[in-house]
Amino acid sequence: MKFSRQTTLRAQATVAGVGVHSGLPVTLTLGPAPIDAGFIFVRTGLEGSDREVQATAEQVIATDLATVLGDRNGPLVSTAEHVLAALRGMGVDNATIELDGPEVPIMDGSAAAFIAAIDQAGIVTQSAQRRFIQVLKPISVKIGDSFGEIRPYANGFRAEVEIDFTNPVIGQQSYTFELSPERFRREVGRARTFGLMCDVARLWSAGYALGASFDNTVVFDEERLLNTEGLRYADECARHKVLDVIGDLALAGLPLLGAYRSVRGGHKLNHAVLTALLADRTAWRVVEGEAVRRTTRPVAEVGGSIVGGRIAAAYGPDVS
Repeated sequence: MKFSRQTTLRAQATVAGVGVHSGLPVTLTLGPAPIDAGFIFVRTGLEGSDREVQATAEQVIATDLATVLGDRNGPLVSTAEHVLAALRGMGVDNATIELDGPEVPIMDGSAAAFIAAIDQAGIVTQSAQRRFIQVLKPISVKIGDSFGEIRPYANGFRAEVEIDFTNPVIGQQSYTFELSPERFRREVGRARTFGLMCDVARLWSAGYALGASFDNTVVFDEERLLNTEGLRYADECARHKVLDVIGDLALAGLPLLGAYRSVRGGHKLNHAVLTALLADRTAWRVVEGEAVRRTTRPVAEVGGSIVGGRIAAAYGPDVS
């Protein structure tokens, strides 16, 4: 199997649900996109014409409880992280994400519905070589008691997440994840968003969580889990934070070759670390080449110099 070429979707696939914060119904359609297009959100149903926004860090306009993308005219897409995580996690490089409402549907609170849509659409390879952002030196950010760092890593992309909640039912959890489509599907793709019952009134009054329910959110009070079906993983909260990391860092625009560590983090921290990385042009470079399964031979040549190291088979199979 080869992992050197870019990928897109073979066909379109559609899901429908409600926004977890807006509570509004929305239909989302994933579809193919050209080489080097990246992920492009297309908002339909607006007055005038449809509007597009590229899924990049520069287009992030808010990170309170969700990642919101927009342009100079205002917000266009809220809660973008789960569908972006599914695309990046399943090894898709280029795709359109069309939606007729202001927020990506929450579905069951995980990326499972988007993974199923990707499976339905199918993944195809394209003629161009895949490009990566290779992290060259550590970049760290501290926000209050939250800490995030991205550093060089030879084997593809790695996420190390630690959470620490005063809520005794959640408490301290950690999860370390090496990205591959198989592991994404099995280990983090089904991990659901979570919240605390004591925060509900505050969130509602602030205009958030209007579409939240036990069908799409794991809810805890101070003594127990309130969802009758239980958890999907004992450490589901930490795994969902990994899911969010993958989605938020997909806004780099290209797959990352690096290791990301998050302590008590969230969307704001993820975005801050990514922004700090991209702002320092000595901290990264774009590499292009034939990916290999964890070998140490040179894998890319950029600007006349050989880029050594390992590009793991973490970014999707060579399918047709």
